[in-house]
Amino acid sequence: MAEGPRLTESAGAVFAVLTQAGSATRPQLASLAGLSKPTVSAAVAELEGAGLATHAGTASSGTGRSAAVYGLGPAAGSVLAVDLGPARTRVRACALDGTLLAEADTPRTRAADAVREALAALPAGAPLRAIVVAVGDVTAPDLAGTGMRPATAKAGPVFDAVSVALPPGVPVHLENNVNCAALAELHEGAARGRHTFGYLRIGVGIGLGVVIGGHVLRGANGAAGELARLPYPWDDGREPRQEALEAYVGSQALLRRAAEVWPETDGPCPRTAERLFALAAQGREPAQALVARHATDVGRLAAAVAAVLDPGLIVLGGSTGADPQLLPGVRAELGRLSWPTEVVSSQIGDLGTVLGAARLAVAKGVQTVTEGARVKD
Repeated sequence: MAEGPRLTESAGAVFAVLTQAGSATRPQLASLAGLSKPTVSAAVAELEGAGLATHAGTASSGTGRSAAVYGLGPAAGSVLAVDLGPARTRVRACALDGTLLAEADTPRTRAADAVREALAALPAGAPLRAIVVAVGDVTAPDLAGTGMRPATAKAGPVFDAVSVALPPGVPVHLENNVNCAALAELHEGAARGRHTFGYLRIGVGIGLGVVIGGHVLRGANGAAGELARLPYPWDDGREPRQEALEAYVGSQALLRRAAEVWPETDGPCPRTAERLFALAAQGREPAQALVARHATDVGRLAAAVAAVLDPGLIVLGGSTGADPQLLPGVRAELGRLSWPTEVVSSQIGDLGTVLGAARLAVAKGVQTVTEGARVKD
């Protein structure tokens, strides 16, 4: 059962603080929650009775006295984060304090297996509080009234395939994969300490995570940052086509350009973007020229982002975007076309989306437990 017990307001507040702290003494909980010590003592007793908190040891103070330390109890439960990536499905199961409980990583074609693997590793009897599924698409309300669904055919089939493995009765929340990665950059990555920035993902597709004031901007249609919809090409006698910009900047186009210009004297043309960037790093001139041109294209896209948002910081991520070889060219083209904007490479790697989805799932799980805390003390 995903729903939590009906708690008093003070117990709900203390539980929320405990999930953030991981473990704490009663005086620490009182300070963090802004409640009196007697109120916290009653709240802790209530949480212990519900199995949401448990005695986790003792801590010595400077005076030599010891204080009981509390952590989350077995009834607090867990959450599940699923990243339906373009090539692989990554799953993380976490406790409500963010502790990793299980993880799985499979090819995208075995997405349901990854979910089942992570679920099988969870403690028996502990409730699953929330599930967040990150998809490479805009999310929209399901017309059948059963929740959220990917808005287009991009992610619909794989979402349907993984849905059969999700346990019934648990709230499922969909979020755009780039937004999830932006959350990870905000809390654990290159944007820590920065409350406003843009996360520009360049890979098979393109996308932008917009963070303003520490919050992800989703837009009226949930489509903020869908850079693929920018009009392109935009010139005399040339009509923009839907998602033509993604088709031009994405890694498949990069490989097509490589195939068109690759000299036979330089051996086989690289068939993956990873191989192309590896050859560039080795100093192979044809690969270096292609990467330099790609950096210029990404720099122009970054200039468009800076023109609209003026974010101060742009974090480059994605299978090609995160490669540091792009930085000089991106910075130069952005500087030529727009005003000063810091540009850095993501350091989280391929785990960014599932890490952000897990953080969001924890927040949803805590909300599931505490949202019923409306009983006055």
